[in-house]
Amino acid sequence: MVEFTTVENLIKSHLDDAIVKIHDLTGTADHLSILIISDAFQGKILIDQHQMIMDILKEKLGTNEIHAVQLKTLTKDKARAKGLLS
Repeated sequence: MVEFTTVENLIKSHLDDAIVKIHDLTGTADHLSILIISDAFQGKILIDQHQMIMDILKEKLGTNEIHAVQLKTLTKDKARAKGLLS
């Protein structure tokens, strides 16, 4: 089990413009759905975007604080187009 603010701060420490939203998928706080909106993803294919986040989270994944993650990564322009940012 991991504190969501810890995960959010960890991501933001690597992607300073990131907007991070975390949801608990199972009620156990170790299966997370994470939405990350950042212009750091600009020009990168989806797998590279997800690898960036997995590299950031590898410390938490290695200690079993996080068992599974579902990632959604978007640039700010794509998030605006989907109505997720104003």
